Amino acid sequence: MDISNRIKQRMKTLGLKGVDITKATGVSSGGVSQWVNGITKPNGAKLLALSKILQCQPDWLLYGKGDPKEYDTPSVVPISIQNRVPVISWVQAGEWTAIVDHFQPGDADEWQETTAKVGSNAFALHVQGDSMVNPSGSPSIPEGSIVIVDPDTVVDNGKIVVARLEESSEATLKKLVIDGPHRYLKPLNPDYRPIQINGNCTIVGVVRQVIFNL
Repeated sequence: MDISNRIKQRMKTLGLKGVDITKATGVSSGGVSQWVNGITKPNGAKLLALSKILQCQPDWLLYGKGDPKEYDTPSVVPISIQNRVPVISWVQAGEWTAIVDHFQPGDADEWQETTAKVGSNAFALHVQGDSMVNPSGSPSIPEGSIVIVDPDTVVDNGKIVVARLEESSEATLKKLVIDGPHRYLKPLNPDYRPIQINGNCTIVGVVRQVIFNL
């Protein structure tokens, strides 16, 4: 069974029509028809919106992994909240190494609870843009999601990081790629080009958790 059949299966199970999908996702009727007929695949924020209306997990839609009923009957095992971190701006993130010692509880207008095990200097960011939307599936970080960033986590090859380039006062969210002597900040969206770094970049922190609403 491919993704188009899984979409049709959930629509039939839930009694949904194409117009319902259009309203829920903001995609045109033609776009929905292409999903249903297997011509194109949803990705990013559209995939999340489709998963929500179809009441299933995105991984099940894309790859058939797991049970779609898991959405309807979520685990009732309580998750312990480990930390509460400040939500800051991209400019603040770019300056984080300079302001972290002065950022105290109560200074932030918004706080985000997280189950990730992070240090006391961790913070959260609202993701902007679609450079980290992966059309091929997971991992994918759509615009509007929240990332939990820990400056105290060891930076390794393949990690999703928040970095600041010398020519910019703002942070950027990318995947760190280390290839021998070469280092790159790689977007997950192939429409964007990798950025080679050679001492012109400060790694602010490593992404430990991505939070978004279905």
